[in-house]
Amino acid sequence: MSTSDLYDCVVIGAGVQGSFTAYELAKRRKRTVLLEQFLLPHTRGSSHGQTRIIRKAYEQDFYIPMMHQAYQLWAQLERETGVKLYRQTGLLVMGPPDSHAYQQTKATMLRNQIPLVPLSRGNFSQHIPNVNLPEGNEALVDVGAGILYADRALKTARDQFEKLGGVIRDNEAVTGVEPGAVVTVTTAAGVYRAKSVVITVGAWANRVLAQTGLQLPLEVMRMKVCYWREKVPGTYDANNRFPCFILTEGEESEHHIYGLPSHEYPGLVKVCNHIGVRTDPDQRDRDASGWDVEVLKRFVARVLPGLVPEPAVVETCMYTMTPDSHFVLDRHPAHSNIVIGAGFSGHGFKFGPLIGKLLCELSQGEEPSHDLSPFRIARFRQKIKSAL
Repeated sequence: MSTSDLYDCVVIGAGVQGSFTAYELAKRRKRTVLLEQFLLPHTRGSSHGQTRIIRKAYEQDFYIPMMHQAYQLWAQLERETGVKLYRQTGLLVMGPPDSHAYQQTKATMLRNQIPLVPLSRGNFSQHIPNVNLPEGNEALVDVGAGILYADRALKTARDQFEKLGGVIRDNEAVTGVEPGAVVTVTTAAGVYRAKSVVITVGAWANRVLAQTGLQLPLEVMRMKVCYWREKVPGTYDANNRFPCFILTEGEESEHHIYGLPSHEYPGLVKVCNHIGVRTDPDQRDRDASGWDVEVLKRFVARVLPGLVPEPAVVETCMYTMTPDSHFVLDRHPAHSNIVIGAGFSGHGFKFGPLIGKLLCELSQGEEPSHDLSPFRIARFRQKIKSAL
């Protein structure tokens, strides 16, 4: 490839955020290349797998308008492509009524008039069979929540990007990023020059950012994605109107435990922790410790009596956590034409089309269409390190 080629934007990282950023840039007729260090598709990062939860059940008000638009953008993409990406199942939220997470989620939903159904202990089993509501817990259902078809969504975004003339270069790890009025990005296979660069590399964020003189307070966590067999096939099937669910906290864990109905693998229900163990993204499968699975086994035995309390399938993915579990969506503090999307903390997938739009706006020097103050790098002022 000639080093004289000049792109409007280079997007580094072809996970959900990078793929939608590239797609948004291509829609604006910006000459864009999307770089990915692994051969596509792959299971090495945070965006693989068949399903994710989409919801408006959030503790923080600032996510609500963002989710309103995210739902609209998912629906728009479905209409444009004819590909089904979302299935409404509802989301069962359970938790102690005096706990901060449950209390805040319920209050935020009520304040923002998000459609919900409160459940009492008296009518719970009528609405949600085959679930034992933990003693002392309350429950509600986020009616509009459901499943996103994750693999399908990723493929759709990349296909649309290429249809619009975008270029994808996979199996090209970035070895250098040289800031400037024109940013130079080097890989083992070539050199790319661009007016702007967007960095969306998930667990590898600080490795790439080090080349720009920046280190963010990010922690990479290895998560075990566990699937549990139904004792009676169909008991927890989406076709039988079983919802996604979140337990905000319980006797097994102070962190969320979440699940999706049987769908990806016939007869298997996805139930996972929202916490894992620190890992090196290139060595994530070396640690075989099982405390996280033990937590889930106890939870399944106590709350989901229709599942065999031993995982049938265990897969792996990674979360890249910020100290406050909110995203990083910002321009580089020293180089305004380098834009960073990072630290999605295990809940960023559902925002994919919107984050792509926002990172595109930042890369083009525009005022972002949502308030990004909760996601600015400056909030970590005391924790940011220079990599130079």
